[in-house]
Amino acid sequence: MVLVNEQRKLSASLPLICRCIISCILVLLTQLTLSLVPRFFAASPFIVQFALSGLVLLLVQTLCGWCRRLLGVCASAPAFVFFNILFIWGFYIAVVRQAVSSLIGGLFNIEVAMIIIGLCSIMSKDPGLITNEFPHLDKLVEGSELGVDPDNENSLLRKRVRYCKICKAHVEGFDHHCPAFGNCIGQNNYFLFIVLLVGFLATEASYVACSVQFVGKSQNFDKSQSENDWVVNLATSTMLFSILQLLWQAVFFMWHIYCVCFNVRTDEWVNWKKYPEFQVIESEPGESFTRMRFTNPYDKGFLQNVKDFLSLRR
Repeated sequence: MVLVNEQRKLSASLPLICRCIISCILVLLTQLTLSLVPRFFAASPFIVQFALSGLVLLLVQTLCGWCRRLLGVCASAPAFVFFNILFIWGFYIAVVRQAVSSLIGGLFNIEVAMIIIGLCSIMSKDPGLITNEFPHLDKLVEGSELGVDPDNENSLLRKRVRYCKICKAHVEGFDHHCPAFGNCIGQNNYFLFIVLLVGFLATEASYVACSVQFVGKSQNFDKSQSENDWVVNLATSTMLFSILQLLWQAVFFMWHIYCVCFNVRTDEWVNWKKYPEFQVIESEPGESFTRMRFTNPYDKGFLQNVKDFLSLRR
């Protein structure tokens, strides 16, 4: 009986192991392909290398997606993020740290360790899943608020419960489903999500600063030592990769700062026409038609909104 249970556990874990292996291969393929940009365009200006890195990254991800669909295999987005972190951290420890001070190196290592802990935490943390014990839950599908009493403090409307199509679950304070973290972002993990986003920005900025120092010092050596060219190319490509991540994550972070300041969720902003509490029907005198505009019933003012956000820490 014990042997049968062990076999069942192994069979259940095999698909996850396969997805992780595929994700690891994709990370290696992506990083090594990006290193070709500084290899063949070393004489080009930085902005050209940066633009080419973005195009190469997009092309590699597209081709890998086609190959996965053709072969009928799947990868894991959280594993892809995790292995990218490990790749850059490993390259830093093996190569880049030689060019930076012990203090900066120690701070970077702490940042990466905290990122990994935060990533594991947000992947496993309950975002605020709602069970069937709530009335009218069966009526709350893909944003419908039918049958919900807005005057009741414990109602689903006041709890801002939304339906996630990917998880096929109802989540309190639902913001969005994050593929990179493999979890919904809701009431219980929204604060952790923002903190983790700040951590990613800080860690990537630190790595860019460290890799710039390494590349600068390497270029001062005898340029006839071509055996170290691949190391410099990989340092440059990982720096460009980190800058690309910094740019889109900075925009993403600013959006969520806006959401915090005005107490609105991403799903509510995008799909506000599905939620009656965000709708105001207007009609002008003498006009035969009406207009619907957006209003935010949860906006309590900047200070109170920020205070409500900080109260999510738990």
